[in-house]
Amino acid sequence: MRDLMQPRRNALKQLAALCTLSLGGMPALHAAGRMRLVSVGGALTEIVYALGAGDSLVGVDTTSLYPASAQKLPSVGYARSLSAEGVLALTPTQLIATEEAGPPGVLQQITAAGVPINVLAANHRFEGLIDRVTRVGEITGRGPQATQLAQRLKQEWAQATTQVKTQAAARNAAGKSGTKAPRVLFILAHSPNQIMVGGGDTGADAMIAYAGCINAISGPGAFTGYKPLTPEAVVAAQPDVILLTDQGLTASGGVEGILKLPGLDQTPAGRARRIVSQEAVQLLGFGPRLPTAVATLNGAVTKALSA
Repeated sequence: MRDLMQPRRNALKQLAALCTLSLGGMPALHAAGRMRLVSVGGALTEIVYALGAGDSLVGVDTTSLYPASAQKLPSVGYARSLSAEGVLALTPTQLIATEEAGPPGVLQQITAAGVPINVLAANHRFEGLIDRVTRVGEITGRGPQATQLAQRLKQEWAQATTQVKTQAAARNAAGKSGTKAPRVLFILAHSPNQIMVGGGDTGADAMIAYAGCINAISGPGAFTGYKPLTPEAVVAAQPDVILLTDQGLTASGGVEGILKLPGLDQTPAGRARRIVSQEAVQLLGFGPRLPTAVATLNGAVTKALSA
């Protein structure tokens, strides 16, 4: 199945070529000498705060939930359905967003109004996080802080990957599942009327692999992106563990609600009630909490399998 988000990404990549840093790479400033930054993307907002630039923020999108102080800022709405009026009302001097922001026409209106926009690649890899830290450091004029943050993240990443390797070695030594990594099925269930499963080329797929597991929806001929959940797909996947976001688990009625999904009772995960979850932006945002998210997911899967 074709990734339905690809046309949006392509359009935003084209827009990004037009909406790059102005002023010779220096931060765009208000007439009063202060940057007024709008951040569209929870992970980007986290990076801004991690660099000590939170005081430059004048608005964020609805995914910007961490740290808590971000929730006190004016909201410009959902990242994929922004309004030019809502953004421009904050008189920003700069807007940063990922490829998932939109619609592209609204971003073009904002640019036409004289507000520079930086569209940063989502890139669901640790290397992508380091690139975003560097870019946000450049945009906010905090290059040295970005260098320090990148160094710290690399140290945390080394610790997280070591944990994953250690757990895999212990699992193999115990011989409980041979040498196979656990099969994890990610279910996106923020809306009860639209329950999806995560295939390849998604943040969920990357996180599952980073945590030392196998995406249960993978293999030759597997689809990319997200696809509506079907009982047949669940049974065929035979996951050992079901992964959701905290928000999706709550929206679905908790563990009991998830276990009622058709086909789940015919899987190892359903029969053993192996359901794990993590806060959405931490799990899928690929922000500064990525090393923690990987270590936490690895630990949660290990605990679920040993219960």
